[in-house]
Amino acid sequence: MKQTSPTYEAVNPNIGSSFSCFKFLQNENLKSNFWHYHPEIELVFVGGGSGKRQIGSTISYFTKGDLVLIGSNLPHCGLTNENTRNDYEIVVQFLPDFLGPHIWKTPEMKKITNLLDASKGGIVFGESVKKSLESKILEMYEATSLDKLIKFLEILNVLANTEDFKILNAGNFYIQTQVEDNERINLIFNHVKNKFKEQITLEEVANLANMTEPSFCRYFKKITNKTFTQFVNEYRIIHSMKLLAEKPLSINEICYESGFNNFSYFNKTFKEYTQKSPSQYRKEFKNIIE
Repeated sequence: MKQTSPTYEAVNPNIGSSFSCFKFLQNENLKSNFWHYHPEIELVFVGGGSGKRQIGSTISYFTKGDLVLIGSNLPHCGLTNENTRNDYEIVVQFLPDFLGPHIWKTPEMKKITNLLDASKGGIVFGESVKKSLESKILEMYEATSLDKLIKFLEILNVLANTEDFKILNAGNFYIQTQVEDNERINLIFNHVKNKFKEQITLEEVANLANMTEPSFCRYFKKITNKTFTQFVNEYRIIHSMKLLAEKPLSINEICYESGFNNFSYFNKTFKEYTQKSPSQYRKEFKNIIE
């Protein structure tokens, strides 16, 4: 099977602007299904819907929309596809020094500078921030010229001052610092993304990385702060969470559809990851959305 390298995405600012801002309706964003990276920092607001997000080494499941800030050259998949059922998606892309190198050194910009630095690990913002910023983000998209820039800085200021956020890759997952690591780790991630429903052996991924199995294990743990088994299990559990929330399948069917070949192991791993059994998770999720 042919393996794909991480895709470099060339980003050009909107005409007459120092940054890019796009709006996609429902499943119009065609970058959803492949790994890509770019030097631009990316702010993504998903209006409604639910789905999987994979940013760096972290795979997670979002509901009722999403608001994330993805750092420069941090590999990620698009957050929406034909199954997300979102209303719209707004994507803002900007270089770390899009306003020039000097403005970020001023005292007024210190918190925003810290925010952009923290985005190296990927940041997901909480429900309260997401709700409070929806109208501002839509207003920014509709605005032009200087007004657009001012509104964007206001949004960054809100994000820089909130405590309602989580760093997705809080360990040492800064693969953008090494081009060789970027290409190697993304080759592995693509392999897991495409084959997580099948058995994935340590031998095959070590061969992909052109390493011995012991060297690969040490390398993967150093880069992602997880063992390879932990990473694959996490991917499978997130997929099972999506199925539990969205599909009328039995839990036994979901176990095997998510790549687990042992029901007891699936239940044990699911509880370790979520602190709930699959049946508890499904029940609580239904209570939330009803």
